[in-house]
Amino acid sequence: MLADVIPYLLCPVCRGDLALAGGVVRCGQGHAYDVAKQGYVSLLTGSAAPGTADTPPMVAARAAFLGAGHFAPLARRLRELVRPVPGGGPAVILDAGAGTGHYLAEVMSPADTGIALDVSKHALKRAARAHPRIGAVVADVWRPLPVRDACADVLLNVFAPRNGPEFARVLRPGGTLAVVTPTSRHLAPLVEELGLLSVDDDKERRVGEALAGRFAEAGTFVEEAAMRLDHQAVETVAGMGPSAWHTDAQALRREILRLPDPVTVQMSCRISLFRKIA
Repeated sequence: MLADVIPYLLCPVCRGDLALAGGVVRCGQGHAYDVAKQGYVSLLTGSAAPGTADTPPMVAARAAFLGAGHFAPLARRLRELVRPVPGGGPAVILDAGAGTGHYLAEVMSPADTGIALDVSKHALKRAARAHPRIGAVVADVWRPLPVRDACADVLLNVFAPRNGPEFARVLRPGGTLAVVTPTSRHLAPLVEELGLLSVDDDKERRVGEALAGRFAEAGTFVEEAAMRLDHQAVETVAGMGPSAWHTDAQALRREILRLPDPVTVQMSCRISLFRKIA
């Protein structure tokens, strides 16, 4: 719930402490942010447009696909790699680009506190209900995060933008950053057959460069699985990611009908672990 994460949040305007009372989050300087009826709060400020936010259809597609368990091996592997937290006991886990909160909820233990940050309020409506101790906050990962210094034990970054300086600021010394990116084999053969956005082989190097100087690499793991997807599931996975911005729905359906039903699709993701340099 939002009340669980308020002690770890900061006012995005004055960087002061926040308190929750009567459906409003407020700092000592009087800056106030209404809590939505779905349980999330928006701490976005200014008139500049935030980064691209997932639309309701994209969020619905992601919730359906992840809820069907197609990426379950990835979620299990991610939990194995970030748990247990050094020192034991409950952890503060922050997910930057949390989407529906699926992966955050999967790695959390009952006593943990989860902070779900995403620029899409539509996604955070679901994230706020994904776990009893998740607090959902609308925030742009590219901007200064409305989160206290050195408060997170674990930071998840799953298929989302990376802000190295801010990630280093909010992680405690020795904290773990887990970055999940697709490999060039991810969603084969759909990428080629349907013209979906592809991943270049240089992505791993660019991730490392973005975090250099603040984090030390602690291990890289590739999680792969073969998925048997019917045509509906194929349309769903195509509609939940960035390719949804670049494809025509009717044209996509026509191309999907040309595929076998079901079709074997590759899940191939890289989990890169980093430790914050003290």
